[in-house]
Formats: sequence, structure tokens, C-alpha cells
Amino acid sequence: MKILIINGPNLNNLGKRDPALYGAGTLADIEKRVAVLAEELGVEVAFFQSNHEGSIVDFIQESAPGADGVAINPGALTHYGVSLRDALQDSKLPFVEVHISNIHAREEFRHRSVLVDIAAGQIAGLGLNGYLYALDYLAGILKSS
Repeated sequence: MKILIINGPNLNNLGKRDPALYGAGTLADIEKRVAVLAEELGVEVAFFQSNHEGSIVDFIQESAPGADGVAINPGALTHYGVSLRDALQDSKLPFVEVHISNIHAREEFRHRSVLVDIAAGQIAGLGLNGYLYALDYLAGILKSS
């Protein structure tokens, strides 16, 4: 079983980017913690981050045939990434939308997600642990199907 772990714009700056909102953990910290859990669950993971929507779409299109699910923190693409939505929908892979901060307790424009209605679920506001919960959930539903 293989799960793609995708991060969108500005998530490469975690640890430096507004630590009061996003915490002190870096993207490398997230990847290490996810890799440990993936090994415990017997799941293969592939990590990808880009600040460009087209690169993320390309990654999904190229990787989906060999994958079983996706955990994605789309960053700002959450609110307007229609081509990202189309790529996820076309992949036919179950995915969980992850946000480190609680997007529903922030600015009004952050409350809307163009992905959530096609997602298996959304995790927001649980910090770096949201990635772990998403991986655990996906592994569970994929093993049971």
C-alpha cells in the first residue's frame, strides 16, 4: 500500500513561517514522523512539496497509478486550486485534506475549501499530528476495503 503525502505552497517554510500559528516543526520533522508511523503501519509513503499548483498536479497524475491514497496539505490552494481539485478527483484515490492551523477559526476567505466535498475527510487545527491522523485513517480504510 502506498500513500502520497503532498504539501502545497509555503509549507517548505514551516519552522520559520509564523511559529505562533504553525508551530516550530519543519517539513522535514513532519516527514520523519510520518515515515516512522508509515513503517509501523506497513505503508509506503512518497513525499512531495511544491509552491506551484501545476507541479502538484503533475505529481498526482504521474504518481496516482501506483498509489492507493493521498494526504494533502494544499496550503493556499485549498481556497482556489480548481486544477488541483480536478487532478485529485481524476486520480480516483481517497484523500484527506490536512491543515496545521484551524482554517475555520481564521480569516473568512480561509473557511472555504474547493476540495473538502470530494475528500474522504478534513483535519484542521491539530498541528503536525494532523498528518499522522490522516495517514492512520487512510491506512485503515484502505486495509479494510
